[in-house]
Amino acid sequence: MTERISASRTIPATPEAIFAVLTDPDGHVAVDSSGMLQGVTGRPVGAVGEWFTGHMDRESLGDYPMGTYDVEVHITELSRPTAIAWTIDGELKPPIGHVYGYELEEIGPAMTRVTSYCDWSQAHPKWKPIFPVIDEKALRASLGLLERAVRRGYPRSSGDETAE
Repeated sequence: MTERISASRTIPATPEAIFAVLTDPDGHVAVDSSGMLQGVTGRPVGAVGEWFTGHMDRESLGDYPMGTYDVEVHITELSRPTAIAWTIDGELKPPIGHVYGYELEEIGPAMTRVTSYCDWSQAHPKWKPIFPVIDEKALRASLGLLERAVRRGYPRSSGDETAE
């Protein structure tokens, strides 16, 4: 059984334009097809080790009655403008240990092949049975939302939600 799922889409934009959305915490809200990520606190990320807070609502999935909660989104890979990945630290202990990410490959002028993935191969054994939390269809939907966010923009948090 695979411990990684992925989906790809060609987006008519430069890798830099797409990467700008993916490094912006508000961009994550804009492209979340699961509906779990309700808001964020934090600034755009620029290096491995940086993080922002995600305000979650698990009720969107209807699988576990967790209600609303916060998580820290920790950047584990950042190669501008070709890759970004992160893991989550939240209420569940030990931390789950799964990784979400995007890989970007420029395939022509203002054309980028984007792959979205979830990898739980390094997840703590206690949590592996819950995967995949979202499926490949949800990853594909997020790629559609990403294309829309790059083309049309997306709402940004007000300054009072930005972490110091």
